[in-house]
Order: sequence, then C-alpha cells, then structure tokens
Amino acid sequence: QVQLVESGGGSVQAGGSLRLSCAASAGTFGYYAMGWFRQAPGKERESVAAISSSGLNTYYADSVKGRFTISRDNAKDTVYLQMNSLKSEDAAVYYCAAKRVPGYSSGYYYTGSDYTYWGQGTQVTVSS
Repeated sequence: QVQLVESGGGSVQAGGSLRLSCAASAGTFGYYAMGWFRQAPGKERESVAAISSSGLNTYYADSVKGRFTISRDNAKDTVYLQMNSLKSEDAAVYYCAAKRVPGYSSGYYYTGSDYTYWGQGTQVTVSS
C-alpha cells in the first residue's frame, strides 16, 4: 500500500508562485511513475504534469507548459510541482498520484486511470 501526502497549497495572488510537495511511503519510490492532477469546482479532473520513475522524462498539459515544473527526489521519496506565474484558472484541488512500474523506466502517464494510488489533495487558490 502506498500513501501519498500533498502539501504546499495555499492562497496566492495571480502571477505568484507555489511549490507543491507529495511525500510518498512507497517502499522503493524509484519504482513509481508520478503525476499531478487538479480538479476545480464543477470541472472534471485534469492531468497537469507527470514524471517517469527515473525522473528523466516529463509531461505537461498545454495549459501549464512553461509555467509549471515537475521534479522528484527519489532519495527523499518526494515529487514536487513548482508553479510559477499562477493564473486564476489554476485554482483547484491538486492531487498527486503514483503508478507502480517495473523498475527505473522512462515512461510517464497522464491519464488518471493509469494511476493506482492517490493523495488527499491540497487546495490552491489564486486571487486576481
């Protein structure tokens, strides 16, 4: 069983920055591909970013490219989402997710159904 705990959410003005963290209790964290998703009120959950278990490959939704950066520290069992130039449309509950993969690999996954484990979410509010 993998437990994921997000932190770092909060309220920020448009144009500001936040860094989300997701700490995992996953045994061999390096064997998990990770993703960040978000869900705003009245909207469907959407993929934001993903990173391979090796950390070498990443994916970003078009809406966040150039503004958000996903990274991971396998020694700390943590994945991060650095969010810069935040916009009002970025406001949502952000979730991290984990998918077991066969060892260190280059694959990333941006579909929610690919993931087995989810965190409880952290709220991001952006005021204009």
